[in-house]
Amino acid sequence: MSYTIGEAAGKIWRYLDENGPASVTKVTSETGISKNDIQRAIGWLAKEDKLSIEMKGRAETLSLK
Repeated sequence: MSYTIGEAAGKIWRYLDENGPASVTKVTSETGISKNDIQRAIGWLAKEDKLSIEMKGRAETLSLK
């Protein structure tokens, strides 16, 4: 399972690197990663201090540090 989470974290990082900040919903729909794996990968990236999470209205916005 940790391989799947690491793979998802890599996809999220590359997506944000290429496209800039995006909502969790947008990242989920455009990467095709399941919601559970998205949440796990966000935790991974946040623990590694590679990700900023900001609330904009009711949406969480992800961006790289």
